[in-house]
Amino acid sequence: MILDDIVKKTKEELKKKKKEFSLDWLGRSLAFNPYVPRDIKPYLTSTKDDPYRIIAEVKKASPSKGVIREDFDPLKIAQDYERAGVNAISVLTEPFFFQGDLEYLTGIRRYVGTPLLRKDFIIDKYQLVEALVYGADFVLLIAKALSKKELKELLNYTRHLGMEALVEIHDKEDLKKAIYAGADIIGINHRNLETFKMDMELCDRLIPLIPNGKIIVAESGINDKEIIKRLHGIGVDAFLIGEYFMRQDDIVNSVKELKEV
Repeated sequence: MILDDIVKKTKEELKKKKKEFSLDWLGRSLAFNPYVPRDIKPYLTSTKDDPYRIIAEVKKASPSKGVIREDFDPLKIAQDYERAGVNAISVLTEPFFFQGDLEYLTGIRRYVGTPLLRKDFIIDKYQLVEALVYGADFVLLIAKALSKKELKELLNYTRHLGMEALVEIHDKEDLKKAIYAGADIIGINHRNLETFKMDMELCDRLIPLIPNGKIIVAESGINDKEIIKRLHGIGVDAFLIGEYFMRQDDIVNSVKELKEV
């Protein structure tokens, strides 16, 4: 399964990183860290004036689609997103399957004021400290890749570092993990990370099971205004959109068209 392969490769890479730079060394560098994470919740909470909150993704490639954007300039893309008025920017940092890079995150943070999500396959506290060092305001935690205990521990440590987490789910078991862990921001991924098949009716089935007071984010397969309107109507606050924007010649206008009420 693809998810298993990604997690396996992530574990191998973490072993190498920890030998080169220990967690203690990485933690000490926080003393010189100029970035202070922001409270991401207001940015993702739907309001009357800005109902369609958008997390726009800086994404070069994916395992299922290959290279999505040939003329990939992460900083320019992020600056376009900021000019378009997105509410947050997701930066893919996974290098082997998505051709991401942690340096994209810190490069964007230096020049862009919009809140940043580190999107990766996070399985270890080391990656959370990395996220903070490189300038993330919040991180992605994938319930499918973690046990209940691991998810809770990583979410607690994320908050200990002053960040928040978007906890991604795909089914009822994932939702149980997210609720047990105490997630406040729950992302429903229409794409199954084990098969990469899409299920655009997933929000309809899972949203009624989510406790009140949670911020709900819809992920994957969002490529037109009608989908956004429909999902917002059943309780979605924010939309994580990557591939659609990456395939547009005019990113700024594409964002504005989807955000327009």
